[in-house]
Amino acid sequence: MTPLKKTAIAMAVAQLAVLSTGAAFAQTTTNTDQAPLDESKVVVVSGQRAALQSAQKIKQDADEVVDSIVADDIGKLPDRSVTEVLQRVVGVSIDRTMAKGDPEHYSVEGSGVTIRGLSYVRSELNGRDSFSANGGRSLNFEDVPPELMAGVDVYKNPSAEQIEGGIGGLVNLRTAMPFDYKGFKGAVSVQDTYSTLKKGKPSPSSSLMFSNRWNTGIGEVGALIDLAYSESATRTDAIQVNPYYPRTDIVEGKTVYVPNGIQWRTLEFNRKREGAYGALQWRPSRDITTALTFFKSRYNLRWDEQAIFQQSSPYNMNVGSDATYDAAGNILTGTLTNTKDGGINMLTDTRTATRRSDTTEAAWNIQWRVTPALTLKSDLQRIRATTDSFDSTVALGMQIQKSYIDLTGSTPRIALDAADTARLTDPANYYWASTMEHLDKSEANETAWKLDGKYDFDHPVLRDFRFGVRLTQRDSLNTNSNPSYNWSAITQPWQVGWDVSGLAYLSDPRFAGAAAAHTFSNFFGGSASVPSAVLPDVGIATGYPATYAQLHTYHDILCQEQAAKQGWSTGCAAWKAAAFGTDPAGVNDQSEKTKAIYGQLRFGFDDLKYPIDGNLGLRYVKTDMTAHGYTVFTSSRPVIPPGYSVVGSPIPDIADFAQKQDFDNSYHNVLPSLNLRFKVTDKLQFRLAFAQAISRPDFSQLQAYTGLGQSVDSTSNATTNTVTVNSISQTGAASGNPMLTPVKANQIDFTGEWYFAPAGSFTFAIFNKRLRDIIINQLYNFQLTDVNGTPQNFTVTGPVNGAKGHARGIELAYQQYFDKLPGWASGIGVQANYTYVSSHQQLYKPVYQAYCTGGSGAANLNLNLNGCDTNGQTFGDLPLQGLSKNAFNLALMYDKGPVSARLAYNWRSKSLQGVNVSGTNGTDGTDSNPASATYGQQNVAWGLPTWADSYGQLDASIFYKINDNLSFGLEAQNLNDATFKQLMDQHSGMKGRAWFSSGPRYTAQLRYTF
Repeated sequence: MTPLKKTAIAMAVAQLAVLSTGAAFAQTTTNTDQAPLDESKVVVVSGQRAALQSAQKIKQDADEVVDSIVADDIGKLPDRSVTEVLQRVVGVSIDRTMAKGDPEHYSVEGSGVTIRGLSYVRSELNGRDSFSANGGRSLNFEDVPPELMAGVDVYKNPSAEQIEGGIGGLVNLRTAMPFDYKGFKGAVSVQDTYSTLKKGKPSPSSSLMFSNRWNTGIGEVGALIDLAYSESATRTDAIQVNPYYPRTDIVEGKTVYVPNGIQWRTLEFNRKREGAYGALQWRPSRDITTALTFFKSRYNLRWDEQAIFQQSSPYNMNVGSDATYDAAGNILTGTLTNTKDGGINMLTDTRTATRRSDTTEAAWNIQWRVTPALTLKSDLQRIRATTDSFDSTVALGMQIQKSYIDLTGSTPRIALDAADTARLTDPANYYWASTMEHLDKSEANETAWKLDGKYDFDHPVLRDFRFGVRLTQRDSLNTNSNPSYNWSAITQPWQVGWDVSGLAYLSDPRFAGAAAAHTFSNFFGGSASVPSAVLPDVGIATGYPATYAQLHTYHDILCQEQAAKQGWSTGCAAWKAAAFGTDPAGVNDQSEKTKAIYGQLRFGFDDLKYPIDGNLGLRYVKTDMTAHGYTVFTSSRPVIPPGYSVVGSPIPDIADFAQKQDFDNSYHNVLPSLNLRFKVTDKLQFRLAFAQAISRPDFSQLQAYTGLGQSVDSTSNATTNTVTVNSISQTGAASGNPMLTPVKANQIDFTGEWYFAPAGSFTFAIFNKRLRDIIINQLYNFQLTDVNGTPQNFTVTGPVNGAKGHARGIELAYQQYFDKLPGWASGIGVQANYTYVSSHQQLYKPVYQAYCTGGSGAANLNLNLNGCDTNGQTFGDLPLQGLSKNAFNLALMYDKGPVSARLAYNWRSKSLQGVNVSGTNGTDGTDSNPASATYGQQNVAWGLPTWADSYGQLDASIFYKINDNLSFGLEAQNLNDATFKQLMDQHSGMKGRAWFSSGPRYTAQLRYTF
């Protein structure tokens, strides 16, 4: 039994003892006095205006820098998802890609959250650690049913009593408790959402909540249960343009830039999400309160994508004389052909992906007022999160003769002639091209216990001293298929003539069926045209592995035909599915223990002309990590003919091995904090906050799998009977680095807050976060010992604590209802905020070079840090990822009588999404380095910086209160039918990479409270 489990059991026994004492006390004492409720946690049930007033009061009275959003009614946050709620908070932005590292798929509700431009965000549920099983450390906020939430708090500068781990900020999701209500309370809601782009049937949602409290012979008891169910059905259409390649053979004496392809995609997304929350509270005496809570959120989602890819070799593409170019040489319009390859390759694919996710938390809390001055709180928590996913793609191929592209409009346009349009709809022109599968499964568990104490002083300056201890044990197991995305050719043009006798055309009865013509109806709401095409049936993608095995027998048949024809065989190896759960390269197994203690003194100088109060604290935390992994070494040695001698560099003798290893890493952090508040008047105050903070590496960055290799470059001389060793390369690649330490920050905030009305305020904040030990992918040394005991240093590419930087900026926020306007106009209100953030990152070991060289390994230093263009040149001075310099929210509100309405616009400027990510990388860039031995060849690995362009979305809602219990409402998302655009950075200019359209969505809602 682990020490933490022993501690948890001991504390549970202690809590039972305290409760037994309290129960006995309750049997002999009439409990007429009740502890005062924390007003900041009372659910406000009188509409949008009162919710703003409650949130404003939380901010005004808080010890730290915090912004809050409170539910308008029971289970009624002002947006359709927690992620969309968070984007309304000043300083908070959301990412709209479906998954981290996948910029090719759009998330309608948003995904990742950044605070003040940083993704180092901690998530909590009722002040306790909460996370999803995704290899990270925080919740996927889109996983959480917003119907279960009473409010959301965003802390931006920590105090010592808060759990460490969020440099950007802390997001605390709050649920209601039975004692928040005076007695019985209930609420039920039903909703239906309709997507104008997807069409079809609406998506229903519902929620139900009951709460009550009773005075009994054993004290006061309360119970609450809250259930939520929702369906989400959306569609996203996408047009994507591939990166531009430099061409010197199209326009004489000039370099022009031409993309090697364009794509159309339609993705239909369906998710069912369920949530359950329960709470029991017991107050056996006025000095003891205990609570048991249970929270569960789970969802099942599936998305299906149909896509057409026009793509050919970038250096074989012909451009017609009708082409036009911009001043930098980028093609704008023109006719494309490819005579060398016999036509322009067209691929069509059907892709399906499913994911199941589940997060369950149980917690037991007890608060005991030991003496009038001393209060103790004990909290025991267990959380378990699981997720698993399957992703399958099956593709067909064919060729067209030419296409006309027009890149001058708001979205790219491609026109095909009648002959090619007809070819696209004829199954006989298609062949089975490829398959690709991906599987992953993750589980994360944590047991946490904390004890907090507060001692109140009877002193004119000292208010209380808070102290505590927290122990955690967390395990994370992430399993990925290996290869992660296992692309496998069925039949490809480049295989013909040596591996297969021909392509597996659907016109051949042996390979026919399982595909049909598909029409992209209502594409981009009818504003863009896409040709019909033949696509694989969805059942072929979902039928893995049996359907994959059947498709790959087509290759085997044609391979055997080719072997018979040429008299020799490539082996005609049968298709092999990706390994899952059996290859250590795909397994990331971690365990972590933390021990933290803190002390925090709260004080106040109330007798000053301008009173000052605040807190001064220190938190100490020790982290012990164990990563279970593998180290693999392979070598290639030259064959030494008999009688030859070896000259040149000696070759280290290291036997090949694959060794299971555990890596231990321990570190400790001391985190001081100071929060000051200066009260000029009851309505005007200023804050000054200092703190040191950390954010631990994600578990995905700590994977302990490293592949090492030794290769020898040698030449033989038959005249001298010698083998000369010219050079020895010792390199490797790491999936992660178990020796990483946290990112650290020194941060300062200065704020001004003017509260001129109960729901009216103007606030500003100036902040500066100085970061160090930022995790980047770079080179580091990994040491092995040869048979002679000599250490050998291998140059490994992987994550390291390799940079420092800063994020600094300002926040402005204003809200007001214009009560003095006459009549109905007195219900008008406005809410606005603006955020400016600037950032900079500086490598400890700068690797900037003007040119990129080589492949994706150790020699190409710039690839993951600065990015490499298709022309072989590198980029530099990139900002922190996910950071928009400018962002604002503007909302026009109305609350008067039975009507409550809001028109809200959210906007953020462009932000860096990633470097060297899927879709904008390759290995066929031109080596333009004059000093390179391969100058002019197309052999450079390249990866572009990709950006999310500026984006603004308009949402609206109106609710009518039919009576005190019943209300009806309408909500609209993306009323302006905004198109989300991605950009790709190239030396010939910033180009459009992708355009995503999801269309407006409308929701009707009926709510009843009792």
